[in-house]
Amino acid sequence: MPTVNNWNEKIIAEFRANEGRVGGRFEGAPIVLLHHRGRKSGREYVNPVMYLLDESDEDTIYVFATKAGAPSNPDWYYNLIAAGEGTVERGTETYPVTVRELTGDERDRVYDEQARRYSGFANYAQQTAGIRTIPVLELRRT
Repeated sequence: MPTVNNWNEKIIAEFRANEGRVGGRFEGAPIVLLHHRGRKSGREYVNPVMYLLDESDEDTIYVFATKAGAPSNPDWYYNLIAAGEGTVERGTETYPVTVRELTGDERDRVYDEQARRYSGFANYAQQTAGIRTIPVLELRRT
């Protein structure tokens, strides 16, 4: 089984070679590349993640710290929260964003919409039930 980093590197290369599109199990899915700095290391990281576009504001997207249903949050979540900002590659554009974590009904509404569109997100929520609530981050172009 390939390591996560090796898998991410392949997705990142495919994303960049195809103007933001990837194939395989993510074919047709909205993907962005999240750029963030390690809160401890200061090192720059890039992670491919699915997103949901805010239908009333094309400068706002939502990302989901699912970690494929693991019992802990992904490192990129902690890095973005700590920094309050990051950068995304979306299609052929790269731009800075501010980060805000959604809570309560707002978080639930956005997560439920993503789970309605992509059943894997419903599965992730089931896997983490009683362990953690999957964070939803709003990324707004600055």
